[in-house]
Amino acid sequence: MRYIIYFLLLVHPIIVNSQTENLNQFWNEYAFTKPLSQNWVVELDAGFTSSSTPDDKNLFSDLTQAYFRGWAHYYPGDRWKISVFYAYYSNKNVPELNQTEAPEWRSALQLSYSLVKDHRIKVNLRFRFEDRHLHNDDGYFEAAERLRFQVKSVCPINDVRIHKGVLYSFAAEEVFFKTDSQVSGPENFDRNRLTLGLGYEFVKDLLVEVSYNNEIMPRQDVDKFVNAVQVKVIFNNFLPDLIKSFERTKKAVDEGNGGL
Repeated sequence: MRYIIYFLLLVHPIIVNSQTENLNQFWNEYAFTKPLSQNWVVELDAGFTSSSTPDDKNLFSDLTQAYFRGWAHYYPGDRWKISVFYAYYSNKNVPELNQTEAPEWRSALQLSYSLVKDHRIKVNLRFRFEDRHLHNDDGYFEAAERLRFQVKSVCPINDVRIHKGVLYSFAAEEVFFKTDSQVSGPENFDRNRLTLGLGYEFVKDLLVEVSYNNEIMPRQDVDKFVNAVQVKVIFNNFLPDLIKSFERTKKAVDEGNGGL
């Protein structure tokens, strides 16, 4: 009991003095993948984010972000996947950034590992290092680095593997750390993201995932709490009739990632 009281005394001033802002958001993404061989896959994806504002709780109140990304994925083994991407982000009125507009060029190196592969429930670990260059109000692109770590589990519901006609559930927990910058702020702990969702493969290589996402972003002045609904549409082996198709067998690290 004594330790609980000490803890409450320590936390109390933080709770009293901190201001919070609750936001509702909608995230939408379209992903197109194309296998080149058993070990190489390329991907293009694009998406947008809309958000509520302090004056309007409608999650479609303001379009805050749109992006385009190009990926290359390499599979050195059944459990491992190495990925790189280069992307452009149009940021406007993004709640956690310190300026109204911040166009951004972003590149990343990502490593995925299948931790649990021999059971119905698959578990993946994912590490991502992002190199962000955000245009600031002084007229130049400011570098900011970010490190992300995610644990994700996927479980097919009406079969043991994901294929046409299978409904599956997924859950993920991810933490973000960043360097301080003029645009993204001085905090080194960026955010924590919890994801819970369902996916379904309607026809071969066409999947839709719908998820709820909760983000906590501690900030110096006002802490941000985000509740977001995401809809993701995945086209695997895109344009098989127009582009020469390679029939690739999924690896364990793919099974633990859900649709992709």
